[in-house]
Amino acid sequence: MTNSKTIVVVGLDDFNRRMMADLPDVEQYDFVPVLGYDEIVRPKRYDLPALLEAAEARLRAHSRPIDAIVTFWDFPSSTIMPIMRQWFDLPGPSLEAVLKCEHKYWSRVEQAASVGELVPGFCAVDPFAEDPAAPIDLAFPYWLKPVKAHSSYLGFKIRNGRQLERAIEAIRAGIHVLAEPFDHILSFADLPPEIAPIDGSHCIAEAMISAGRQCTLEGYVLDGEVVVYGVVDSRREGAHRSSFSRYQYPSGLPQWVQQRMIEAAERFLHHIGYDRSPFNMEFYWDEQQDAIWLLEANARISKSHCPLFEMVDGRSHHQVMIDVALGRRPDFPQRKGDYKVAAKFMVRLFEDGIVTRLPTADDIARVEERFPKTRVRLMVEEGERLAHLRMQDSYSFEIAEIFMGADNQSALRGNYRTCLEMLDFRHEPLQPRAA
Repeated sequence: MTNSKTIVVVGLDDFNRRMMADLPDVEQYDFVPVLGYDEIVRPKRYDLPALLEAAEARLRAHSRPIDAIVTFWDFPSSTIMPIMRQWFDLPGPSLEAVLKCEHKYWSRVEQAASVGELVPGFCAVDPFAEDPAAPIDLAFPYWLKPVKAHSSYLGFKIRNGRQLERAIEAIRAGIHVLAEPFDHILSFADLPPEIAPIDGSHCIAEAMISAGRQCTLEGYVLDGEVVVYGVVDSRREGAHRSSFSRYQYPSGLPQWVQQRMIEAAERFLHHIGYDRSPFNMEFYWDEQQDAIWLLEANARISKSHCPLFEMVDGRSHHQVMIDVALGRRPDFPQRKGDYKVAAKFMVRLFEDGIVTRLPTADDIARVEERFPKTRVRLMVEEGERLAHLRMQDSYSFEIAEIFMGADNQSALRGNYRTCLEMLDFRHEPLQPRAA
């Protein structure tokens, strides 16, 4: 592999390693893992100084020059990319540009300055203040969440003062898990005076915008050109419609609605100076009001969408991540895959309990034989209590992911129901989680 490109992959796991191995011309790449899944994605505690020190030592000891550093994971992987690229003078967006996506409050400030008509009312909230509610001038209901989190961790729909009190109590108890490593990332950045006080221990309150249809733009910026190569629908479930049930590709939104979102994405990304990197941006379309709302921007590809692109377009967008990191314009296929529609289904439970049965390897093999290219990922272990799972949203527990493709939406949903019956998940309910 003397002529191959050395691609450092932060948090490389077996699932994504197998998908990347199916990329065309994969022999051109030498994928070098750094900071394993258990270190950077699901550790018991994030020690960012130690992780960065370990990563730098490992990479500087590498025998060959490094051509690119990539990741498909959320925080902290996405936010350490600019720091790691700087070690080797590799191109990519600045740390400040990445934080203008990943710091939820700072991002809203920059969104308001560039696409203000798409931004709901918002304000910063200090959950440790004597009166955390004092700065909140939003009508009930509204959302309250940390300025840095993922998977809807510690995100709450606030309907009244009592729910706010309970949410603040939970946030005070758990926000440090991500606040401490995020504050270390912020220490590397040049923060404006109005942003510097809003550290990782702060939250953002936002007016409700979730009445419409949600989708995600997947794209990249290369030398100033913004390209969106796919739009994925997000379907939600649960009492508060706060839990994802599935991601489905391609989107069913009208093309003219998608185009308005793409134009908004261009304005925002140019405004923050984001370049030489993939992104994904989440939007809502309120069909009744014909209003578009911007939910959030992320400085990475969505790993959840990789199998969907492979099944529908014929290639995982890991390819886009790699090409852009190497400064190459991606030649990404369209509708060259085996299926016309694909989805990632999130198998969820909405009450606490003990997992009493998970699919066996034979169960999964039978499903994958009956439904080719289906992938099943288990997120729990037998005997595990759901309330002890980490990084869950505030209203549900995710126990598995199932990726499937089909020729139409009706067949897709029917196949999924059959798949669930064949996999035979079981749990013993305990005390339901409070709403």
